[in-house]
This record gives sequence, C-alpha cells and structure tokens, in this order.
Amino acid sequence: MLDGQTCLVTGSSRGIGRGIAEELGRHGADVVVNYRSSEAAAHEAVDAIENDGGTAIAIQGDVSEYDDVESMCNRIHDTLGRVDVLVNNAGITIDKKFENMSKEDWETVVDVNLGGVFNCTHCLFEDIKASDQGRLINISSVVGQQGNYGQANYATTKSGLFGFTRTLALELASTGSTANCVAPGFVETDMLDDVPERVQQKIIDRIPLNRFAEVEDIAGIVRFLSSAESSYMTGQVMAVNGGMEW
Repeated sequence: MLDGQTCLVTGSSRGIGRGIAEELGRHGADVVVNYRSSEAAAHEAVDAIENDGGTAIAIQGDVSEYDDVESMCNRIHDTLGRVDVLVNNAGITIDKKFENMSKEDWETVVDVNLGGVFNCTHCLFEDIKASDQGRLINISSVVGQQGNYGQANYATTKSGLFGFTRTLALELASTGSTANCVAPGFVETDMLDDVPERVQQKIIDRIPLNRFAEVEDIAGIVRFLSSAESSYMTGQVMAVNGGMEW
C-alpha cells in the first residue's frame, strides 16, 4: 500500500500516465495529476481516482519550462506537502526520417523528454532524498533500447533516461531512496491507435506474447516500484515489452 505517500505523475491526463495515476490512487497514494493543455481530461482523471476512494489534485504545468515546474512544486507543497514519489512520464514525439528532421524538431523533443525530467527531478530532489520511501521512476521506451525508424530524436531521449536513472540511483543510495526506469513496449493508447493497421501487425509479429501491452501492465510495475516491496531495487531498467529482444 502507498498510504501517506504523495505521488506526482507528469503527463497523466491520459494514456499510460493516467493509468499510473489511477493505479497509485487505488493503492492509497495522494496523487498529483499533471497536465500541460488537457485540463478537462486531467480533471476526469482526478474524478476517477476520487470515485475509487482516493485523493488527487490536478495541476497544470509545462515540464519543459523550469519556472512552470517550480510553481507546480510549490502548489504541491502547499496542498499535500512533500513529494515521495516522482514518476517522470510526460513525453512527446515528432517523427521524421533524420534527413528531414529540423533542429527545432530535435530540440522540442529533447526539451520535453529529457529537459522535463531534469526540471522535475531537480525541483523535487530534496523531497525524494528526505522521504522515508523516496522513489524516482522514469518512463522510457523499448524504442530507447532498440531504436526505431523515423524516431532519432525520441529514441535518443528515451535512451538517455537509462544513464540518468543509473546515476541518480547512485547519488540517492546513501539516503535509502531509489531510482528506477520502466521501458514499456508498444501499449494500447491513443498514440498507437494512430499507427496504420498494417504497421501495427508488423509490430505484433515481433512480440513473442503476440499482443500489445495494456496500460494496466505498465501501471502495475510502476506501483510496485513506488512501494516498500521494491526498496532493494535501484538503478534498474525494467523492460515491459512482451518479450521483444533488444
């Protein structure tokens, strides 16, 4: 159980992030649903958590903007107190072949997917260190492990989270707090729905379990990493991808 734990999940108004937020709320955490622009969806996520008996608040903030993140963290401290668990989930894609990718396409993805992780972790690092059950959880991707055609910017950011996680695990170890990374495979979300059916079938053909992940498959792993049961696991990359080789 996560009773008494305050958990911030970035980019949690929909998709994997929302599933994680709802899972943590079901297990007793006070959850902060962060969103950039999807206000209505964020409040729907809060309602879902509260309808399950949990506690949640929605806070707007662009993770790529340090001032936004500072403001969000101040609001969390004023409302719920110290953050015990930070789940860096927010991310974007701008997919193009590398030869067609502009510097802006590159920098925009890096600013959110890596810059956002720095901003949130930097603002809450003292919270995580001070917590009796401090947890830093970064959401990466199988694409960071394998690469993917047309996703040089995205793959680079998701791969970068491995080194970030392992380094922060070392720096947090003396406090008893942990840092781990989850690298999902292809998950049934709105983003996957936009992929043509013929491409989806090619992906499934590469997955030994012969299906895409459900959001719940990822959320359950994050809930475990947030809990006391994972206290001796740190610096790890958990590949949740149905058996895809990498």
